[in-house]
Amino acid sequence: MDTDSYSWAHQRSWYRLDQLVRQRKLTGAEADELVRLYRSTSQQLAKLQGHQPDPELVERLSALLARARGRVLSAKSQPWQEVGRFFTRHFPAAVYRAWPWWLGTTAIFLAVSTVIAVLVDKSAAARDALGIPDGDLSTVTGPGGSFETYYSEHPNDAFAAKVWTHNSLVSAIALFTGVLILPAVYALFMNALNLGITGGLMADAGRLDSFFGFILPHGTLELTALFVAGGVGLKLGWTLVDPGGRSRAAAMARQGRATATVALGLVGVLLVCGLLEGFVTPSALPAPVRITFGFAAEALFLFYVFGIGRRVAEEQDALAVAPDALPDPTQRWLGAPAQVLDRV
Repeated sequence: MDTDSYSWAHQRSWYRLDQLVRQRKLTGAEADELVRLYRSTSQQLAKLQGHQPDPELVERLSALLARARGRVLSAKSQPWQEVGRFFTRHFPAAVYRAWPWWLGTTAIFLAVSTVIAVLVDKSAAARDALGIPDGDLSTVTGPGGSFETYYSEHPNDAFAAKVWTHNSLVSAIALFTGVLILPAVYALFMNALNLGITGGLMADAGRLDSFFGFILPHGTLELTALFVAGGVGLKLGWTLVDPGGRSRAAAMARQGRATATVALGLVGVLLVCGLLEGFVTPSALPAPVRITFGFAAEALFLFYVFGIGRRVAEEQDALAVAPDALPDPTQRWLGAPAQVLDRV
């Protein structure tokens, strides 16, 4: 069975089921339709599970049926449960599935930034090529220079909000221009260039301790979010080039949903970055303490992705390829739904 064609043929009924689940009040006819669609969708999911479907499709249908079952049993929908499901399942799993792309982006970005920093520090020709003026740059790199005062010249809350919106915009550009590949690569390169130039100038001034003391508290997680955005964006672009075993439309639709999931989740991650940059980076705490905050936030994010995200992705894969672990095909959702819903 062609699972993409099968899914396409039934997506209208799944969309209608989702509409009925979200509708506050149902007429008698709509309630009957909800039950009928719940039963048919359960059977369709069971059939899909026998043909190695897209794990994300199984996850999405499972979640839809869970909510539909709640309506059938007259249970009230809890919006906060959906928010919790997004941040405990959908987002970390989507980031985990793209890890080769964003870890590769991380390695290339840091290598480029390091090379640029070394050239700026050691080569006058490189400075000329980059348009960096000769002469005294202590107003930028010195104690109390613009590099340091940038983090404290505005009220903490206003600065945190400004950073949050700016970083969200940069990440969105890296994500959604990834479909064209070159614009995303350009956006990443410009960020690597800016970081490298700043690091090189601070190294030349003998103030790398200040550079890392102000960059690492927020930049560790902030750059990781940028790498995730860039990597997922490039994966979207590569899907257009090489859709794999799926049709190009189906592959792009699947990766587009994953990209949108990552984009929404990164808003929350970048909010944390904004709070760190607005309140921790410019604080009077010793640099080692401020850096510890940054490393702790980074460690929590990596555990979130490679711990929780990996587990959810593996559950999705197991649910897609091991239908025999579920009840009888005609009753998988109707006779014993809780057995599966507990896994979703």
